[in-house]
Amino acid sequence: MMLYFFTPRICRNLLPCTSTSKLLTTLYSTCSKQKSKEVVNMHESCIEIREKNYNHISPANTQITLDPDKYVLPKTSSPNSNKETTRPFEEPQWKPMQVEFAHLHKYCLKLSKIRLTSLVVITTMGGYAIAPGMFDLYTFTMCSVGTALVSSAANAVNQFFEVPFDAQMSRTKNRVLVRGQLTPVHAVLFATLSGVTGLTILYSQVNPITAMLGAINLVLYTLIYTPMKRISILNTWVGSIVGAIPPLMGWAGCTGDIMAPGAWIMSGLLYAWQFPHFNALSWNLRPDYSRAGYRMMSVTNPNLCRKTALRYTAALMGLSYLAPVLDVTNWYFAAMSTPLNSYFLYLAWKFYQNSDSASSRKLFRFSLVYLPVLMILLLVNKKYWFIGKKKTDTVTNDENYQKETFLSNLSRLIIPTTSSV
Repeated sequence: MMLYFFTPRICRNLLPCTSTSKLLTTLYSTCSKQKSKEVVNMHESCIEIREKNYNHISPANTQITLDPDKYVLPKTSSPNSNKETTRPFEEPQWKPMQVEFAHLHKYCLKLSKIRLTSLVVITTMGGYAIAPGMFDLYTFTMCSVGTALVSSAANAVNQFFEVPFDAQMSRTKNRVLVRGQLTPVHAVLFATLSGVTGLTILYSQVNPITAMLGAINLVLYTLIYTPMKRISILNTWVGSIVGAIPPLMGWAGCTGDIMAPGAWIMSGLLYAWQFPHFNALSWNLRPDYSRAGYRMMSVTNPNLCRKTALRYTAALMGLSYLAPVLDVTNWYFAAMSTPLNSYFLYLAWKFYQNSDSASSRKLFRFSLVYLPVLMILLLVNKKYWFIGKKKTDTVTNDENYQKETFLSNLSRLIIPTTSSV
């Protein structure tokens, strides 16, 4: 109050006499653009001052419309009341976690990353299909089911470990564990049941080699690849090994052996394919990966990301030419896959040159088309559709013929013929 009396007063023709401090307060309140500002008693005087000013300048009958955004007055309170205006009810940020058991099957499919699990199963089926041998529908089905369960367990463990990091990424913030649709206990229980059941099916219904490969893949994905994503860019190479094992499981499920050179063709193709596929995908997700603290090539070393995608796309063409050399396919496969590999290599080259969102998106989308088309070409141009009952019969006939020839020659030397007497 003392400040009000000792400050100089300003008088103009258009404004009533008022103190400087009161004038500054008035001007500040009239020029404010905030919509949700609390109302003070000065607003009425401010409105009266503006009305007098406009009435002095404009005609007497002119009505002055006030901007409702600048003057927010309480509806039920009087101008002299000092009560605070009521604020809308805000929902609490933390809610109790409630699982809807009616949608539990949908949550489990999301927890297993159904798209990634489907890709793993398809590559396993591809490895089984291109392997030389008789097609056994029961073994084929059990191999696919066991691989799907093991993959679901690995994906569930991965989501369990990465909940705080998935919440920071736009691509993963709607996962079931992040949104609280499933509890961590449900995720661990689902992963345990899926992993144990899948490995048991592979061991008992397929063969021990396939079960061993499934267990190795589960350990690599959950205990090595998942934590390594926040430590080193080598996680991409480890993840590519994880993606290359399922077709090897399919080959082992069909033949019971992984020592044949052809067993590694399909695995090599899957290993090389993941670099242009994932590097193109991660290029447009660099802000998300950086925010969550993941050490990806696209974030820490963009130049290496582009080079790696180009190198392994060229390696895909080389492996396609190696397949007929190792008697996995005929030479038609090399000819038919050349246009496919050439266009894939062209897109990788454009990504290496431009490195923008458009080129990376084209490379990623074509990689989704490239893999199934290449697997169909492998299947169509498969060299040995039947193992070898024919192959085994041929070998057996050759051995019997050699034995008979040897015995006949030996008998001629021991027993003299009539012509020699």
